[in-house]
Amino acid sequence: MTAPTKASSLDVGHRDVLAAAVRAIGGTDRPGQVEMADAVAESLDSNNHLLVQAGTGTGKSLGYLAPALLWLIRHPGERIVVATATLALQAQLANNDIPAAVDAVEAVTGQRPTYAILKGRTNYVCMLRVREGAADDQQALIPAGELIDALRSSPQSTPESALGAEVLALRGWAADQAEQRALADRDDAPSHTERAWAQVSIPVRECLGAQRCPYGAECFVERSRDVARAADLVVTNHALLAINAMHGGTALPEHSAVIIDEAHELVSRVTGAASAELSPQTVERVARRAQTYLEDETAPELLETARTLRNALDGGALERVEDADSAFVAACAAVRDASRAVVSALAGGDSQTPDRRQAAAAVKEIFDIAERMVALNSHDVVWIADRERFGREARVSPLSVAGLMRSRIFSEHTAVLTSATLKLGGDFAPIATSVGLKVEEHLDTVQKSDDRGSQEAADDDLEDRRVPWRGLDVGSPFEYQRQGILYVARSLPPPGRDGLSEASLAEIAELVAASDGRALGLFSSRKAAEAAAVYSRKRLPNLTILCQGDAQLAELTRRFIADERASLFGTLSLWQGVDVPGATCQLVIIDRIPFPRPDEPLTVARQRAVTDAGGNGFMKIAASHAALLLAQGSGRLIRRLTDRGVVAVLDPRLVTARYGAFLKASMPDMWQTTDRQVAVQALRRLSGQL
Repeated sequence: MTAPTKASSLDVGHRDVLAAAVRAIGGTDRPGQVEMADAVAESLDSNNHLLVQAGTGTGKSLGYLAPALLWLIRHPGERIVVATATLALQAQLANNDIPAAVDAVEAVTGQRPTYAILKGRTNYVCMLRVREGAADDQQALIPAGELIDALRSSPQSTPESALGAEVLALRGWAADQAEQRALADRDDAPSHTERAWAQVSIPVRECLGAQRCPYGAECFVERSRDVARAADLVVTNHALLAINAMHGGTALPEHSAVIIDEAHELVSRVTGAASAELSPQTVERVARRAQTYLEDETAPELLETARTLRNALDGGALERVEDADSAFVAACAAVRDASRAVVSALAGGDSQTPDRRQAAAAVKEIFDIAERMVALNSHDVVWIADRERFGREARVSPLSVAGLMRSRIFSEHTAVLTSATLKLGGDFAPIATSVGLKVEEHLDTVQKSDDRGSQEAADDDLEDRRVPWRGLDVGSPFEYQRQGILYVARSLPPPGRDGLSEASLAEIAELVAASDGRALGLFSSRKAAEAAAVYSRKRLPNLTILCQGDAQLAELTRRFIADERASLFGTLSLWQGVDVPGATCQLVIIDRIPFPRPDEPLTVARQRAVTDAGGNGFMKIAASHAALLLAQGSGRLIRRLTDRGVVAVLDPRLVTARYGAFLKASMPDMWQTTDRQVAVQALRRLSGQL
């Protein structure tokens, strides 16, 4: 049967595609979504960068997918990358939004764009690990024969048998995936633990590469990249986008534009990808692994440097390292020199087996990190940190990632950044400058300043090519003034270093009682969350108070959603990762303004750099950090048009400090009060107690 003739892609617009996609999912027209789609389409056509804030409920995924996919149909051979911060959004795009948008494009134009999901190397099975059991240390992997023996001799309830069963299942599944020429993506794997997955995957630095690996011809990572290179739209994550920028565009296929969703997370994710850690335990593990293949003294000497590093860490201050003559730098130099010798020794052997090459790669990584720390580059921050369970370690992070993103992302590709939170203090400038854009490059400013001679403008472009951008806030479908109340506990004392005050604990219990549970508590520390949970359980024995740490977060969230009268208290992972619409969450409690720790070395260094450059380090770094978290945290309350509730901030500085206005301007525009009884009565009405 002949398909009906579709309109040419030149005869239809992105609004037609958007409308078709919205109809297909049973949605309704949203003015903000249409405005966003118009702006994205204009950005792709003009090559100007766009920051678009689209509040929760806007439908931003379809807002950028509709114009992007139509643009790809009109520009054969081009490619667009979509980068997300979380696996949850990546899965939502792959399973729901992209199929709907692709179907809509085909329905409207008769042409069907292709798409692929591209993840980091550790998300795919390594066939070398599966077939030969090469490990990152001598005990890390369990050979298949030992697995079977363990399963036969151990009761089914033991951890060993459970792990063995998982690994056997993963290996069998991987073999099936190879036979089917599938991708062996972790998300499609049989149920497993982190430990089991480590038996069938490989760290990035230890990969031999397809050319040198005996199983390179059936490598799942290479196959996933082949699929991506053949696709019009590629969905990846912020970390892989950062790696692509740092390593000359080798991680992603060539593309014309990039759409960065969850863009409020971009700086944090890029910083994480560009950071590294060095601990005595890591040096010891890598040295022992290398020792298996060497008979000289090089590996024992590397092992000895672990003790030297441990002593230097224990004797150093928990702060940024800036003294090139310190014991810590000397210890890192010892690790660097010893690891260089081991790498050379491993490369010189006659038997270059895959596991020996992987051991050499692990040592080379130690060498690279130690060398970076010894350098004390002015663009890096090196510091000593204390870990709760494993003692001290050294860390290194870039002082700023703005230059990297400017030169490797914005200067090379058209970029659209979107999130529900891109305006801080009511302005796009804080986020824009953090990713490498400049305030004076905002399109209004650029257009005014370009009324000059063409030669003058060309000379400027040679020195520092302009990166024009615009910001757009399409609003939210929610009526925050009608749906929510922002209550600030002005009568409470300012929070101190000793944890929650008795008055704050009493107020938390009163608010939770008024809402009859149904509360999400967002706390600045695990200690504060636990103290609030203990106090509230004593005062409110008839209500269920869940606390982070009681069980896995996913399980706690499930129980919170299932029991309408339950409350959940926790820390940072709850600020952005919980979506609980409806009566389950009618109260969000924030114990204090979430400033970064004042003694955190990376924060201190970044604030100082801003101050030295003539700016306000506190507002640029600490206040912007707090504003972003406050926006995300308070945004947990209203997730649907029917949601109602109260956000209670138990920190009077939100209304008494000079920076309070900046912070409040970053939050949803709810009706505000400092009267506790107003908040309590509203909660009682919502919970049916009045």
